[in-house]
Amino acid sequence: MKQGIHPEYHQVVFQDSTTGYKFLSGSTKGSAETITWEDGNEYPLIRVEISSDSHPFYTGRQKFQQADGTVARFNKKYGLDQ
Repeated sequence: MKQGIHPEYHQVVFQDSTTGYKFLSGSTKGSAETITWEDGNEYPLIRVEISSDSHPFYTGRQKFQQADGTVARFNKKYGLDQ
């Protein structure tokens, strides 16, 4: 690999702005805002709008809008279902 072309990789804390959930992970992104983590060290804080704590796919709180197909809904609405 070429030297000096890769960004610096360091530990940061990501915080879900919806739920307040925080997790420590590696990233190349930095931040001027810092937070003291559970281990007593300070890390850059990056706020995210969605994480595994608030995303419906991971939480199981998905809402299924339509269970039947378009044709079945049309037939049901207009009484053509026989």
